[in-house]
Amino acid sequence: MGDSVSSSTRVSVHQSLGAGSVADLLLWRNRTGAAILLVSSTGFWFLFERAGYNLLSFVSNVLLLLVAILFLWAKSATVLNRPLPPVPNMEIPEEFAIKAADDLRVWINHVLSIASDITIARNPIRLLQVSLVLWAISYVGTLINSLTLVYIGILLSLSFPIVYEKYQDHIDEKVNSTSKFVRSEITVHLFTRLITATRRSHYCNATRGWIVKSSGKK
Repeated sequence: MGDSVSSSTRVSVHQSLGAGSVADLLLWRNRTGAAILLVSSTGFWFLFERAGYNLLSFVSNVLLLLVAILFLWAKSATVLNRPLPPVPNMEIPEEFAIKAADDLRVWINHVLSIASDITIARNPIRLLQVSLVLWAISYVGTLINSLTLVYIGILLSLSFPIVYEKYQDHIDEKVNSTSKFVRSEITVHLFTRLITATRRSHYCNATRGWIVKSSGKK
């Protein structure tokens, strides 16, 4: 009964990620977009990290080659009475801009809610979580460069959400049991140290009293 109630009230992974196009991409519901992101990020990482290309030079050379091909194609089409190159309408649709702005607004509001929990609500647990994440990112950044870090982040973003969605019950059970064990161990450790400090304080006070009494008798 409790499991059915908790499963019915549990927020899905898709809803936690915003229930938009970003969530569809990370959960591989938009398989084409996820595959394009994976292949393109792998290609860029290989070009700039392994092959040693420079980002600015690579983008400039690609754009230069593309512009030259389109120009020569258009000039030859005019001379030979051929159709012009099939260049799409180079403008961003309004629907795409509105949807992208909505998705960005969801992520910004989530970040602002975390900042509000830390600064206004003074939530120490959230502060500890954010501090640990930022420290981990800083530590990993000292080991590998930013491009490899971004590539690893993309790989994790495309793999961890779908794995968590598939095995959510098992992962939540293991995380809860581990959290309870860690909390119990910390509680026992703090309680032991408190008892030791209390006994030490009593022993010091008794010793000090015995010394005072001895000196008074003398």
